[in-house]
Amino acid sequence: MTVVAFDFDGTLSDSEMTVLLGDRRDVADEMAEITERSMNDEIDYAESLRKRAALLESLPKTEADAAFDQVELREGAADLIAELNDAGVTTAILTGGFERGVAAALEREGASVDHIVSNRLPMQGDELTGAVEGPLIEGTKDDALEDLADDVGVDLADTVAVGDGANDLPMLKVAGLAIGFEPKPAVEPHCDVVVSSMADAREILLEEGVLPETDE
Repeated sequence: MTVVAFDFDGTLSDSEMTVLLGDRRDVADEMAEITERSMNDEIDYAESLRKRAALLESLPKTEADAAFDQVELREGAADLIAELNDAGVTTAILTGGFERGVAAALEREGASVDHIVSNRLPMQGDELTGAVEGPLIEGTKDDALEDLADDVGVDLADTVAVGDGANDLPMLKVAGLAIGFEPKPAVEPHCDVVVSSMADAREILLEEGVLPETDE
């Protein structure tokens, strides 16, 4: 048994939740700029996330829900997750993004993972407060992956991490296999292998014995 931990925005999904939310407040361009700086390791992730959340202060719940409904899994992601689940691999999503967007995307595709570690956008009344809460603001994904490995009873050397941005670096550095999904320039040197599709990721997992070979 092993653990495969995926980032969400930019990896399992080609959506960017904060940008979709920012569209609802006409601050998407500003959101995208902050996100890009963070993913390239030019600005501290926690600071960037708080800056983006602050731009969403007073966004109505109905608008936030509409944005989360636009979050979609990347082509082939649901199938890969299902195949890993069927093979007895523990699947996880470790994301600085928001649980409601992750849940909406998975539900739409009928997909499920064993563990989700994510952040939340708190509300007061029917509006976002502009704050952000959760374990992956100051906390890092290496700690989350280590905790998960301990819970499942596997060594970190037997885990797989899949991500694209600077906030994925901690888990990519400690995982036994680091898969970069179209990684940012600052991230690519720390990846064991780079892929650009879920089909490519599946091939790597087959080659590494994480997924069993099947007769076509």
